[in-house]
Amino acid sequence: MAIPVIDFSNLEGKERAETLAQIANGCQEWGFFQLVNHGISVELLERVKKVCSECYKLREESFKQSNPVKLLNKLVEEEGEGVGVQKLDDLDWEDVFTLQDDNQWPSQPPEFKETMMQFRKEIKNLAEKITEIMDINLGLEPGYIRKAFSSSGNYEPFFGTKVSHYPPCPRPDLVNGLRAHTDAGGVILLFQDDQVSGLQILKDGHWIDVQPVSNSIVINIGDQIEVVSNGRYKSVWHRVIATPGGNRQSIASFYNPSLKAIIAPATIKEEEEGFNSSIITSTALYPTFVFGDYMDVYVKKKFQAKEPRFEAAAASM
Repeated sequence: MAIPVIDFSNLEGKERAETLAQIANGCQEWGFFQLVNHGISVELLERVKKVCSECYKLREESFKQSNPVKLLNKLVEEEGEGVGVQKLDDLDWEDVFTLQDDNQWPSQPPEFKETMMQFRKEIKNLAEKITEIMDINLGLEPGYIRKAFSSSGNYEPFFGTKVSHYPPCPRPDLVNGLRAHTDAGGVILLFQDDQVSGLQILKDGHWIDVQPVSNSIVINIGDQIEVVSNGRYKSVWHRVIATPGGNRQSIASFYNPSLKAIIAPATIKEEEEGFNSSIITSTALYPTFVFGDYMDVYVKKKFQAKEPRFEAAAASM
């Protein structure tokens, strides 16, 4: 079983209808899919891999002094002394930093900032194209999701990039690469390692690998798209497995609502034939809430069930 791989360039040709249907299936049945021929040049993607790898090498020694390494070493020592040990379920074997327009970026290697600025511009454009396709497939007016995420144009949607490395782990049986969770926001675009696997999604009760595909962009649905689509598209539990060999690189960009945006299920209406009035074709299955309130809940309960998070955020209004 493998998640769908979709040729994004076919949207521009005679296979447009089929490609729209493939993306709809990826959103509705999987919550994850991969795009190839997505318009971001291989040359740029190669530069991104290079600068992020070089950046990690400069951070490698500090990771060896990090809390996950210290706690794992302590656990292994206790095990060697005959003490019964359990898996560390409250931390992740991950070296990570974030890139936003208004935070401090690494200054080394010298070409890091220029490369990642260009990449973020391209990946954000792709995110907006994905939301436009979702509008079409969900039967929403053009620009609906962007409008919802921007509070009717009053604020910019949030856009951030998380650069992660999962170093080789000497005891992957005792620690997670990244604990299972759903993503809080809207559309997530992942440029993942095409050599070292580890990302898995929960599908029909089974964990399956998100297969590495060279120069592809993995798309996954966040909690807010689940709400806006009224459950037609659902965010999916996923995790990263720690591995003993290879240094896995992962660059995830998040196209999320503004913290001040009010998120609610879209009311899809259709003109009833022969009448001027509209009829409501769906009943809201999710509450209405401010995205910032949802994030306040999420940061405390990221690795727990998502449904109580929706209700807790709604209670803050």
